[in-house]
Amino acid sequence: MDPLESERRVIEAAEVRARLLGENSNHTVAAAAMDTAGRIHAGVNVYHFTGGPCAEFVAMGLAATVEAGPLITMAAAGDRGRGLIGPCGRCRQAMLDLHPDILVAVPSKNGPQMHPIRKLLPGAYEFPDANALRVLRFNKRYYDSVIDGTKVSTIRWDETPSVGPAVFVFEDKYDHPLVRGAITGVKRQLLSELTPHSAHLPADADMAGYINGLRDHYPAMPPEAEVDIVTFHVEAEPT
Repeated sequence: MDPLESERRVIEAAEVRARLLGENSNHTVAAAAMDTAGRIHAGVNVYHFTGGPCAEFVAMGLAATVEAGPLITMAAAGDRGRGLIGPCGRCRQAMLDLHPDILVAVPSKNGPQMHPIRKLLPGAYEFPDANALRVLRFNKRYYDSVIDGTKVSTIRWDETPSVGPAVFVFEDKYDHPLVRGAITGVKRQLLSELTPHSAHLPADADMAGYINGLRDHYPAMPPEAEVDIVTFHVEAEPT
């Protein structure tokens, strides 16, 4: 998917830092990561024959140092004009375990593209003790209805929501307090069998229009898709 405005800022931060690396062969890659508050944490790799950390590891460590919480975007860039580069296998595994909902910028012939980390590491081993806090993303237009409790469910396809505590992120909207809550249920159902009741919509809802909206959001979703009906609640006061 094409990067949002905030994701482009992360890519730019990595590329700017990479251009400042100069000719130092000990530091050849820069990475930038965004947290749920919209803050960007940037770092560079430390190359050493004993196995120094990649730039993505340094960025994750810097974010953890200031208790940034879950990260939602990551980008890395190479020195000497190499521009945006994809993460290595070890970085992909670490991001999957520590920040399972992060989107990673990857170069393509059509420019930067954002990929969920699990798509960059299919069939991956999952570290059972990672205990990562999950993130549930929303379009920013839903902020008021989520906060006031009028929106308590969402339909997702090809994502991995799970029951438990979560941080709710409203894409490209970071001028509000952190929204914490919980995913209370995940029920899988065929797209073709969605009803107003199962989708938690008004009884007279236009289901054809609603499903067309889902297809606009998920262009690759096939007619026979299974979707997840996700229910959630927020804390009484965002912090």
